Amino acid sequence: MQGTPCWVNLVVADLRVASTFYGEVLGWRFRSGSLDAQFLVAMADGDPVAGLAARRPGLTAASVWMPYFAVRDTDVTAARIRERGGTVAVGPMAVGDGRVGLAADRDGATFGFWEGYTLAWSPGEGRAPTRLDLQTRDVFDAAVFYGEVFGWAEEEDIDVIYRGDHVLVSLKDRVVLSLRGGGVQASPLAHLRPRWLVNFAVDDVERAVAAAMGAGGSRPQPSSTTWKPGGFSRTLQDPDGGLFTLAHRER
Repeated sequence: MQGTPCWVNLVVADLRVASTFYGEVLGWRFRSGSLDAQFLVAMADGDPVAGLAARRPGLTAASVWMPYFAVRDTDVTAARIRERGGTVAVGPMAVGDGRVGLAADRDGATFGFWEGYTLAWSPGEGRAPTRLDLQTRDVFDAAVFYGEVFGWAEEEDIDVIYRGDHVLVSLKDRVVLSLRGGGVQASPLAHLRPRWLVNFAVDDVERAVAAAMGAGGSRPQPSSTTWKPGGFSRTLQDPDGGLFTLAHRER
């Protein structure tokens, strides 16, 4: 559906190291992707979960988990991003049977947008990430930016819910996005700057944290722990510096 998350992807320096790490922490298995040999699709219980791509030679960009949003027209989306003060860094360009663009919002949080066929994948369903969280400087400014870029108000199955200091975006009564404050644009610490965070559910958060530490991961300093009903979430870094969040799986 237009304006809803349709995938998450991580660019890494070493596919072998990254796939071993996430396999041990989250129990993923991997298959080759359809784009090229340097792309893997993470699988859990037979469902596609996320993508890992090898960093192209000569590029030194940081490893960042990036959400992709489905759009009907990448050119229109790119124009909307630029008109509202965002930056289109790559594309739109043809990739496989679709078209893709990479962008940053007004505060620097990066995201992608995709026009074309999508997998049967949506946050909160199956083994897909439980939710995508935007850590941003100004929650309401960000809600206006993304709402206008993706046309959320025009989609009858999408609801934008304002709750005090955060904003929830739901698809058919299921929360798929959360926009929250706390991002410090000028911070030298990557995990404190405005960014999208991907939440992966596990049965035992502490066991998964221990597995991450044992596989070469780390806790960003100061560490981030968020308590919520039924458990808590914890933000970690993989061996390449990619930030992600572990949350308790609700049954």
